Amino acid sequence: MPQTRVGVFVCHCGNNIGGVVRVPEVVEFARTLPNVVYAEDNLYTCSEEGLSSIKSQIGEQNLNRVVVASCTPRTHEPLFKEACEEAGLNRYLFEFVNIREHCSWVHAHEPAKATEKAKELVKMGVAKACYLEPQEEFESEVFPAALVIGGGISGMTAALSLAGQGVDVHLVERERELGGLVRRVRTLFPTEQDTAEVLGPLIERVEKNPQITTYLGSEVEGVEGFIGDFDVTVASDGAASELKVGTIIVATGAQELKPLELYGYSQLPNVVTQLEFEEKFKRDAEIPRNVVMINCVGARIPERTYCGRFCCTTAIKNAIWLKEQDPDASVYVVHRDVMAYGVDIEEFYRRAMELGVRFLRYDIDDPPQILGEGRAEAVKVQHQLMGREVVLPADLVILTTPLVAQEGSEKVSKMLKVPLGSEGFFLEAHLKLRPIEFSTDGVFVCGSARYPSNISESVSQAYATAVKAAIPIEDGFVRVEAITAYCDEWSCSACGNCVEVCPFGAIELQEGRFGTTAHVNVAQCKGCGCCVAACPSGSMQQRGFDDRQLLSMISALAEEMTGGAGSP
Repeated sequence: MPQTRVGVFVCHCGNNIGGVVRVPEVVEFARTLPNVVYAEDNLYTCSEEGLSSIKSQIGEQNLNRVVVASCTPRTHEPLFKEACEEAGLNRYLFEFVNIREHCSWVHAHEPAKATEKAKELVKMGVAKACYLEPQEEFESEVFPAALVIGGGISGMTAALSLAGQGVDVHLVERERELGGLVRRVRTLFPTEQDTAEVLGPLIERVEKNPQITTYLGSEVEGVEGFIGDFDVTVASDGAASELKVGTIIVATGAQELKPLELYGYSQLPNVVTQLEFEEKFKRDAEIPRNVVMINCVGARIPERTYCGRFCCTTAIKNAIWLKEQDPDASVYVVHRDVMAYGVDIEEFYRRAMELGVRFLRYDIDDPPQILGEGRAEAVKVQHQLMGREVVLPADLVILTTPLVAQEGSEKVSKMLKVPLGSEGFFLEAHLKLRPIEFSTDGVFVCGSARYPSNISESVSQAYATAVKAAIPIEDGFVRVEAITAYCDEWSCSACGNCVEVCPFGAIELQEGRFGTTAHVNVAQCKGCGCCVAACPSGSMQQRGFDDRQLLSMISALAEEMTGGAGSP
């Protein structure tokens, strides 16, 4: 067995680490550790210069293990693994030590203690690295088809983009028509184009595309499998269709909040939501002379803390439309704040004021009141700027409400094993790094299913998901990172604990050489380690995090703390 030769590379990360941790001192300490034959510091280890140094030292020093102590592994670990691989070293013989978040950032005012902690973490990383073993990544075939759940703007855009890349698409829509929530909108912002002019051609392209199979009035009833091999059950008019797809896009959209028991909604006939107003006044209806819009109804409150993002835009758009239909109409927008973000919306806001739309600000602790019996006749509001109460005559009261999570989101969440956020919308893997992906591989999200999104945002996200979903299909296979769990069949007692705790359904009991034992589907396993923790016999282990490796880290820390000798 070749001698273990470890190289340690400690990063200053500019002042992020070097401004607190005494990096040269950590490097000198690393040189004293067992099996460390080389150690150096870099200003930025992730730079081309730093990566080149790692690659060159692997060759010059004959390193067979590499430890990098720097910032978060979430962004930089793949970069360092690729550098090792380019130098001829198996990427799984690399260990990452985070001394930015774990040392310099959390102990910014204690440089001496931060330095000592960095030394301890490096010692633990080196101890683990000595027990790392080369791993081979598993490849799994991908079925060349995709499922899109939801036939709104984002769902249709994603389906057309996938079809344009040569991918067969199954598009499942719960309603009897394509178009989603946008179908109920009169005109679009900022072009003021009639919705039918945009939706009509888009729907026609979907329906005529030979690579898109559309299921209207249908719902996804079940999903089993993993990336590349999903088995999907679609229920349509009492019949079930069984589909096989490689990737899935969730584009289920959102729905308008119905503000029951607020401002007389559902009791007073002339109190409606913005979407109901647009539906009613698509046709040549008589325009009311006195209109009051109340913004932030059901939003930015303890029960629903988020801002609807484009609710103000909708109110401004409809206020302008009313003034254009009847310049003498009295139109008031009663608001808490006007969220006019972006140049286009700001221009719309100014245009509304120029046309005579009046904006009145109210306080959440003193909300507007509806006056009248049987129907709304006026709105009483405490005018914050004037400092007095005003009464606004109202032939029509329009409530501006936010989008809320689509009905049935929880069911989809459980089927696909993807999370929901606190507001009920689907929760992406990472807001910045993986904004349209789930932690479940092969499943993506776009549009208002993810969060209230306007049309341009929904279309952009749809294109992004289509590209992501097409990549494994185009490749024909997916490579699974070798951090998956495995079972020592000889010692497995088939207790089933691992099966019960696995959040991804990756483990099942099967007959093997030693009778019934646990079997891990590596394509489904995400390396969370739940099964390892639940196994009473220690039969379940995880590649890159087995007992020897983790216990060696604990032993190294204990030795550092006690000054004695430890062994894994």
